[in-house]
Parts: sequence; structure tokens; C-alpha cells
Amino acid sequence: MLYAVSPGCHMPALDLAPGRVTRCIDTGRCVLLSRVLGWLLAASMVLLSVTAAAAADPDKKAEYVLGPGDVVRISVFQNPDLTVETRVSETGSITYPLVGTVAVGGLAIPEAEQRIGQRLREGGFVLQPQVNLLLLQIRGNQIAVLGQVNRPGRYPLETFDTRLSDMLATAGGIAATGADTAILTGVREGKRVRQEIDIPSLFLKSGTGGDIPLVGGDIIYVHRAPMFYIYGEVQRAGVYRLERDMTVMQGLASGGGLTPRGTERGIRVHRRDAEGKLEVLETRMDDPLKADDVIYVKESLF
Repeated sequence: MLYAVSPGCHMPALDLAPGRVTRCIDTGRCVLLSRVLGWLLAASMVLLSVTAAAAADPDKKAEYVLGPGDVVRISVFQNPDLTVETRVSETGSITYPLVGTVAVGGLAIPEAEQRIGQRLREGGFVLQPQVNLLLLQIRGNQIAVLGQVNRPGRYPLETFDTRLSDMLATAGGIAATGADTAILTGVREGKRVRQEIDIPSLFLKSGTGGDIPLVGGDIIYVHRAPMFYIYGEVQRAGVYRLERDMTVMQGLASGGGLTPRGTERGIRVHRRDAEGKLEVLETRMDDPLKADDVIYVKESLF
């Protein structure tokens, strides 16, 4: 039970069943819609649960990394004129009074507070600034995984320690047409970054040194694998994925090998040079293949 009190009104118990109206019996001046109280009570419970969660995990503020789309309120102790609400731009920066543009993308909240305070102090605006940055609205906190993966799309960044290999697995892994390299773009320490990642090394090396932790707004793009072509006297002519360090022999094996009419002496590789000129090369079985090579097997005359 809850009790409502107003001037000249006693404190009878209020029935909070939805839609019920409770009136003070003595004067009739206390009218309260229990549905409104129910809403207020529910909101209070939500606020209490959020506060309890924050108290149970005080490190979340230190862990969260700011990025494009975050809405923040910045205040400086005893300087109310410096209180502003702003959104982190696509370049990972904010505009703040007196100091102008400040790069905060890729910084944890305490680091962003220190950077803003440093700018205020170095500019001579505030002697000992005590900056508080409050996160009002979290960006979508999503990662885009594009290109040659089995399930391209946007995925939520659910933990603070999600790494590149985790997100590739979430997207269903590399497709059969995917290359061994991926491009990661995003914002780190207020600057746009672009990094090429060797995917096999993420899983072959011990530890997580090369497995980059992700932040909201990152984009992962997996290239299409280089291809080569086989035709002529082979079992299965067609287009095939060029594996790393692949040789002519391995390429022919991908196509099922030679037909009875094929001959090793008739193997030629058609390749374009840096200027785009087509060359026809006589090769050995252990020669390496290159992207877009065409292996042609002639028919034996004997």
C-alpha cells in the first residue's frame, strides 16, 4: 500500500489496482489516479535497477570507448557556462567552448575528461579544471561486416572485449570466395584508421596480440580471393580460388588433373604483365601461380 497526503487530508491506504481511482474519505479533496502512480513506481524501479547496476560495476565508465554518434554532457566544476551537450562527430571529435575541436573518438571516458581538462588548462581558461563527462546516449554500437563473409551485415557490439576474430565468426566466417586479408576501418584516438589484417594469422598465432579489439562504428571488409582459370585438356575446366603459394601442379590438381589426351609438355600459362600485355609462358610444375593466371593444357599429338 502507498499513502497520499495533502492539506486537510488524512492518510488512508490507496488501492493501486490499474485503473482504480482512490479518494480521501474525509474531505474528498485527495484524488489520485493509481495508474499514474503505477507508472511512477515502475519508472522508479527502473532507475533503481540502473543505479544498482552501475554501482555493481563501477569500471564500465572506464571501459567504455567513445565513438561517432555518442551523445555526451560535459561539465566543469564551478564553471556552469562550460556545461554543454554534444554529439561525437563521424570523425570522432566534439566542439567545446573556448578550446574548439577536441578529438575524443577511441578514448575511454576518463581519458576524454583528461584531454578536455588539459586543453582548458593549457589555454589558461581554467586553472585546475575538474571535468565530468556523462554519457547521455550510446551510439548504435554496431560493427559492419561486409564483403566475402557468409552473413554480411551489421552486428551489435555486445562486450567491451570483442575482437576481430569474434566478429568474423558472428558473421558466419569467411565465404568460399573470401581472401586471406580483411580491411578494418574505424576511429582510434580521434583519428580515422585503416588497417589490413592477415586473417589466418589471427588463428594460427598464440595469444591475442594481432586480434584487434573492436569499437562501435568499425567496418570490416573481407576482400574477394584472387582467382585463376584452367581450360583445355583437364578434367574440370573452370575458375578456381588461388590459394597462398599455390603452384602450377596444385592448380591443375584443383581441376582434377589432365585428361588422357593432355600432356605436361603442352601446359602453358597466360599472364598479363604490369602494363597489361599478355604473355604466354612455358612453366614447370613447381612454378608459382599468380592472380588471374590462365592455365591452358594442349592436346597431345601422339
